Amino acid sequence: MSVFTTVHEHQLTQFLTQFDCGRLVSFAGIAAGIENTNYFVTTDRYALVLTLFEHHQPDELHYFLDLMAYLAEHDIPTAHPMCSKSGSYLGELNGKPAALVRRLTGGSLEHPNTEECRTMGTALGRMHRTSPGFGGYRAPDRALPWLQQTGEILATHLAKDMEGETVALLEDELGFQQNHPRDHLPQGAIHADLFRDNALFENGRLTGIIDLYYACNDALAYDLAVTVNDWCRNEQDGIDETRARAMLAGYQDERPLNDDERAAWPGLLRAAAMRFWLSRLKDQCFPREGEMTYQKDPEVFRRLLITHRAQADATRAWLNG
Repeated sequence: MSVFTTVHEHQLTQFLTQFDCGRLVSFAGIAAGIENTNYFVTTDRYALVLTLFEHHQPDELHYFLDLMAYLAEHDIPTAHPMCSKSGSYLGELNGKPAALVRRLTGGSLEHPNTEECRTMGTALGRMHRTSPGFGGYRAPDRALPWLQQTGEILATHLAKDMEGETVALLEDELGFQQNHPRDHLPQGAIHADLFRDNALFENGRLTGIIDLYYACNDALAYDLAVTVNDWCRNEQDGIDETRARAMLAGYQDERPLNDDERAAWPGLLRAAAMRFWLSRLKDQCFPREGEMTYQKDPEVFRRLLITHRAQADATRAWLNG
């Protein structure tokens, strides 16, 4: 959530006339994340979040917004998008596709405890029981073909700086992931980016799952691995076993993993670490311009990937609660 496209007051005021949402009171850019332009928008009737989409095309944006509405309408705490007077969730502002969603209460957790990890696991399990019923489909854009293409670009770039150990890790893990596909696992609509900053808590209660703009149809257990890798990571960039067991227990209270998912679990953790290592590394090596930007450290997930590669047996043990 960064500001790449500046929005002026008169532009926003005109945009809001498309919605029955009241008069503009204030707005401010949000400087966190790295993909889209986001603003907090307050009217005399609602607290909202405005997103201008920097990369996605309107056709695929309908998937995200429809999924958010579907989940909210099935008692999953997500931000319901605002419908315009013409009946669409999607508009255009400053030359970019744009949407307004209700701003949820609460804040993100910097250091989630064991019970909060269990709560998040339970909510994700409930979401995964619900999301396969969603009628939309979007192929994952950070799956193996993206990993291979991005890996090749980064390997060439890093080789210039003689970072041979990093290139060797990258190439070896790409080979492993190519030999361990996940398309045989239960599938459905997933969040794909459910980090701590994409969930809101208030007084110990989960109030919202936000920023579904990486959502796609993929293996449900992969989504769980993405979440565990962030929520349960310790200060040494390994996994806190107590928090991981709590999250997995909460998840399986709602949706037990099957035998194939259990067998694939160590590789899914590696795939999730690889995906965020490469995306952050690419942003570091090839930075984008923005008025307000926030880059995240790729080393966190490189170190976590190394840990997962060495501890497959331990990661399987977490599944037993």
